Amino acid sequence: MKQVKPSFIGAKTLCALALMGAFSAQAQAQSSVTIYGRVVAGVDFLTNAGANGTGTRWSAANNQWGTSMIGFKGTEDLGGGTNAFFLLESGFNSTKGSFNGSDTSNGTALFNRRSYVGLSSASAGSIKVGKNLFINNDIWYLDPTGQQAIGTASLVNGRNWPGASNIIEYNSPDMGGFTVGLQTSLGEKPGSFNGGVPNAGSSDGRKDGISLAYQKNGLELRVIYDTVRDANGNYSDIWSHSKELIIGGTYKFDKLKMFAGWENLRASDAVAGAPDRANHYWVGANYDVTPQFQLVGAWFHVNANNASVNAAGVGNGGGTSNLYMAGVNYFLSKRTLLYVDVGTVRNGTGASHQLENGGNLGVSGLKQTGGYFGIAHSF
Repeated sequence: MKQVKPSFIGAKTLCALALMGAFSAQAQAQSSVTIYGRVVAGVDFLTNAGANGTGTRWSAANNQWGTSMIGFKGTEDLGGGTNAFFLLESGFNSTKGSFNGSDTSNGTALFNRRSYVGLSSASAGSIKVGKNLFINNDIWYLDPTGQQAIGTASLVNGRNWPGASNIIEYNSPDMGGFTVGLQTSLGEKPGSFNGGVPNAGSSDGRKDGISLAYQKNGLELRVIYDTVRDANGNYSDIWSHSKELIIGGTYKFDKLKMFAGWENLRASDAVAGAPDRANHYWVGANYDVTPQFQLVGAWFHVNANNASVNAAGVGNGGGTSNLYMAGVNYFLSKRTLLYVDVGTVRNGTGASHQLENGGNLGVSGLKQTGGYFGIAHSF
């Protein structure tokens, strides 16, 4: 291998370091940048997980308890109470080292969760432009599991936790406990304001939403309304392209925090015979036995209309399902915890919801039991 003289390398390195130091000193005087993230890994098991709902699967768990991610965020004081800010965040599979998929790509996006820039003011709120989680991810505040793989997304096939690209978003300041969030995600289809361009992800037409919240003295109430259109600008599938209304609340009293919620989905353009309405209900609780030891429990129920089964035993997505889960979080420190979560889903005729992540098993009335355990570390 051809070698380069050490003196040449040293000169270039010293010059580069001097320039970097000068620029870093200038940037530090004006703004701050933080690197943050989380790594989650463990073991996962599921019954009836193979083709046609057969076989038990044991696998590595990576994003079941929560998303593994790395991010960069920064702010700059512009004076007069106004700040500029940015955030870049990527989710990844900790057990394989690969990127997660996003709403516009299948594992190829660099910042697949968030990438936005904006301005904020304590008196006027904030506005951001770029990519973010879709506004209905505010269901996190109403989910007893904290949006785990077994949680509010399971019985609606992931409808309530998508990403959103091409967003313009406004968040109000706190107004005596009340806050308002508004978001639109542009579809970018020529000649159609509501339509979109199909891609390798799940984002098609335009998305819009509003999130209203009230928080005071341990009580939190939320109302979220959003619309997700397909590439033609229609509401063609209750589980992916539909109108959604979420109403719920939480109340924390001493060591106990209680959760309750209702979600309504409507797809006015669904094909004849397919489910076009669904109602999703849940209740749950978190109980802090000690500051380190937390118990989690929840029940979820969904009922979609027009349930039917074809000759091959495949349901059309309608029908009823019940999901039961229980879990334990044990905090080794403020940044590191051990988790164990188990659950079971019981599908009725026509329904075939998976226990984890939101999706279909493909077999009407199939039951699935499973869980995951592991470790999560934040930094």
